[in-house]
Amino acid sequence: MQFKERTRIAIADMICGNFDQAKSFFVYRSSSYLTRFFRDCDTDYVHDGSTRNYWVAATLEEILNEPHPSANVPPETFARVIRTLMDQADATNEEPERPGALEMLNSALAREGFEAFYAEDRQCYLRHVATNTIAVASPNPHRPFSAAEQKRREQLQAYLDKASEDELIEEVLLPLFRQLGFHRITAAGHKDKALEYGKDIWMRYTLPTQHILYFGLQVKKGKLDAAGMSKAGTANVAEIHNQVTMMLGHEIFDPETNRRVLVDHAYIVAGGEITKAARNWLGNKLDAAKRSQIMFMDRDDILNLYVVTNLPLPNGALPPKPDPFDDGAIPF
Repeated sequence: MQFKERTRIAIADMICGNFDQAKSFFVYRSSSYLTRFFRDCDTDYVHDGSTRNYWVAATLEEILNEPHPSANVPPETFARVIRTLMDQADATNEEPERPGALEMLNSALAREGFEAFYAEDRQCYLRHVATNTIAVASPNPHRPFSAAEQKRREQLQAYLDKASEDELIEEVLLPLFRQLGFHRITAAGHKDKALEYGKDIWMRYTLPTQHILYFGLQVKKGKLDAAGMSKAGTANVAEIHNQVTMMLGHEIFDPETNRRVLVDHAYIVAGGEITKAARNWLGNKLDAAKRSQIMFMDRDDILNLYVVTNLPLPNGALPPKPDPFDDGAIPF
């Protein structure tokens, strides 16, 4: 997404606060505060000591070149920059609703066909004027990761290498799906295999129309392959297919609605890789009716979603805390 240079310079001046502070609607930010500002936007940009507004304008150009959903929706990082810039707690020389700052920002954004506005949650959002499309920040697992996010991803990956299947479900998947908006999440557990009927987890999701969809998850710790004889740490996709078929054909009881329902969609979740051969085998096996019911998630999907939803790492993934009584001396 390309913004005109004058637009980027204008927004950069607002971020830097390059105005008469007695009348300005924006906070003045020196070099260190610019670095802090972009850190608050969940980025790793550090001011290099050059002219502040030109450096910020160049940084905005990099941000605008990040992947974005469509031509009418800016990158998520840019939306976070605008939201941080227009934080109502930073209001100066005006009311908390910041009408003066909003007018200045919109005069610059109008050249690009966008408009900023405050919603009921007092957060600032961007709207594409021609299509009335609102840029809503949502977890985007395909966006670039910051250094801190990449470190968290590596820590979680190391945790998955040693986690059991139950730990994968209870410590990673359950918090993840709760954060993504699913509710009534119920884990079958592995103590009573007879009652699973192919489901490790079932949950439901309420659509904006208030209709409810039910989901079942079949979870495997290792890699899924299509080999005739699977090695240790892998599972055969044919076995998973049988379990998913059981899942889709067996009713579950929802105590909140007090009725028995069928699972609408099934997730196959692997703590390792789902090989291309396994995906192709399953795609050929399913008929047109069931293909839309089956979805896949492998380790990369879990790692990326867990990081962008900003969930705390499981206890086993955190580095050990230093001993306050250990002074590093070598004992004799």
